[in-house]
Amino acid sequence: MIAVDLAATGDVPRFEAVDGTGTYAITEDYAAQCGYSISILSLLGLVELRASYFSCHTEKGAGFSFRFNLITTYEGVDAYYALNKTCSSPLPWSPREVTCEVNYMEVSVRSELPCQSGSSDDSSTLGPLYSPSTEVWQVTFQNPYQQLPPMNLSQARQEGYIFDHVHDRIVFRTPYGQPESYHTEVTGVPVEVVHATVFSRQSWVVVMVDLIAACSMDEGSYDSGYMIWGTPEALYPSLGTTQISFGLNGNLVEQAAVVQKGFIMERYNSTVQIGIPYDAEGGYRKSFVSDGLSEFYIFNLYLKQTSVDERHEETVLWFHRTLVTPLLTSPLFTEDQTDVDDGTFSIHLGKVPRDVELTSVQLNGQEFAVPFSDSIAYTLTEVRHSNKSHSYTLKVPLHDPIVIQEFSKENAAMLHKLDMNYTLIVKPGDEPYYHTFSVTARMAVSPPSFDVVCTESGIDFKLAYRSFDYLWDFTIGSDRLTPVLAANHGYTMSNDSQSLLLSVPLFTHGYKYKDIGLNGFLGPFSILVRDRETADILTSTTKTCLFNATEFIMCSTNGWMTVVVDLSVVLPSGEMPTRFHLLNNLCVPKAVDGTRVLFSFPLHSCGSTVKLAKENVTYQNKIYLDTSETAVEGMTVQCTYPLVGLHRLFSIHKFESDKEGVGSIIPFVETTKATMTPAKMTTIAPQRTRSPSLHLPPSYPTARYIKVYRVHNKPGQFSKGPKGKLQVKTLLRYA
Repeated sequence: MIAVDLAATGDVPRFEAVDGTGTYAITEDYAAQCGYSISILSLLGLVELRASYFSCHTEKGAGFSFRFNLITTYEGVDAYYALNKTCSSPLPWSPREVTCEVNYMEVSVRSELPCQSGSSDDSSTLGPLYSPSTEVWQVTFQNPYQQLPPMNLSQARQEGYIFDHVHDRIVFRTPYGQPESYHTEVTGVPVEVVHATVFSRQSWVVVMVDLIAACSMDEGSYDSGYMIWGTPEALYPSLGTTQISFGLNGNLVEQAAVVQKGFIMERYNSTVQIGIPYDAEGGYRKSFVSDGLSEFYIFNLYLKQTSVDERHEETVLWFHRTLVTPLLTSPLFTEDQTDVDDGTFSIHLGKVPRDVELTSVQLNGQEFAVPFSDSIAYTLTEVRHSNKSHSYTLKVPLHDPIVIQEFSKENAAMLHKLDMNYTLIVKPGDEPYYHTFSVTARMAVSPPSFDVVCTESGIDFKLAYRSFDYLWDFTIGSDRLTPVLAANHGYTMSNDSQSLLLSVPLFTHGYKYKDIGLNGFLGPFSILVRDRETADILTSTTKTCLFNATEFIMCSTNGWMTVVVDLSVVLPSGEMPTRFHLLNNLCVPKAVDGTRVLFSFPLHSCGSTVKLAKENVTYQNKIYLDTSETAVEGMTVQCTYPLVGLHRLFSIHKFESDKEGVGSIIPFVETTKATMTPAKMTTIAPQRTRSPSLHLPPSYPTARYIKVYRVHNKPGQFSKGPKGKLQVKTLLRYA
């Protein structure tokens, strides 16, 4: 046997047999006639040439000399390579040897006559079949179905039969399917038989030699993971059961190793059955794309069957058979190994055959060549296994932009979806196979929570966006938080795809103040998280910060003024006040600390005056401090509201505003002490205006009724007073 790399021979290798008479091209027909077989093992990348010891051009001497030429062609020029080998028979030959090759049958028998006369003449041994007296030898073929006439050996050779006498053995060789052969079944196994009788008449002696070639033609079958092949127990006469040994690729397996390798040999109904596991070592596997990924296996069975007849003559039968399984499905194994806590899709693609290679992967329609580039966030790891298969593990971050994310109300979860399409190529060649797989990871969703910190000037909110935070709306009260809303309310807002930052200055819209005292107050601020579709409140982030302030004024949306003021700036040097009050001297501070006082009162009470302008309305009152001096000093405090933001002012006498008012604290000096008088509508002309250190819009008790003045030149319940001055008509008396 000679094996040559296909890379050297090309896809159509050519061989010549060489002997002393010349060179002979080994064609398909010539190989079967002369004892050669050529097998192209593309799966191994080899071409294999087997030659019988009795092949036509084997030179017989001390051994068996084989000479061949390998012919290759490159750019139209033939090149010749000599392949020579001299071999001796590995074992003594049995009286009858039968070879069932893949393309021919061969029988060789001992040329000694079975009856020994004891004399020393040459009558006990046959002479050469091809000698000057060849024509005296004839052959007749026995066929149970027809009577065939005899022919001489030259005619038989022209018909494709070879008869020879080599090393004291008579050799008969025939290709399969000759006209003189016949097919039969022996114990259910198909058998091809050629029965040739060679005879010669020499004087009064007729010499006849029976040459029978019988070979099992079973092509094998596949069953439950095994390739099954059978041959009759008694193709040739045998006194008992035949001895069987077998293996693959020209190597017989020791009996002890048969079970270890997974082979099976059974005798059933006078039939020997051989079972070869589909993954047996020595078999060849090939992937194939046909309605999916398939595979088939090829086994070069090598079997020796020995029988002994009643004369104790041994017959050895050698089989070379190529067995091929049918196309078997070869499904790839795909497993979703995703760990949501790890934040990564992990998909395992296993049982990839050794001759199949992954070339690219599509992720949600976007294709990536294998191996992956270092610039992408995905990884693909290949592992090769001892069974010669390999596997791939793909990892993709759950929150990668390529992943489709959908919210499922039914599952109350965010669904992360990844569709994969693997492109694999069967080697050699470029036949593609596409393997698809989809995975969905469920991630429980919950409304977000802001990180919040208190600052000296307000509260800062920060939110790191998650992939599903688009499901929510953030509101301040009932108003959706937008850049426009933030600008209108004086917030500082930064919003991008990664995070939301919101700085809420003190005294802006949305604070709900409490525990107001001379030393400060608590300022809670809330951001509500609502369902974007239903507007239902799901959760809120509320932060309450302690603000320390020595002076501030609050103008609430529900009509209350709260002010903490330090009156030391208007006190004469060395003086200490004895009493503090508003225009209505019954309205006194809620708390006093030296010269610092806290007042909180409805805008329309305590003698407050109202000033209407084109776009604003101003509520004003005064804080008086009593000293021993005749002059009265104090502070004017006022809240101004835009008219467009007032829902109710004069219609039902209930105060309601969209926005907090803007407060001011203004020092003043009067020469006459204040007395309790009805509120007057006047134009305020302060000597100087001092802004408090803090302006705070408190939300204090619900609005009360207010006093409304009669307006000049208006009919109805308003009337014109003396000298055209406005007269006040009290609609509702003070609380």
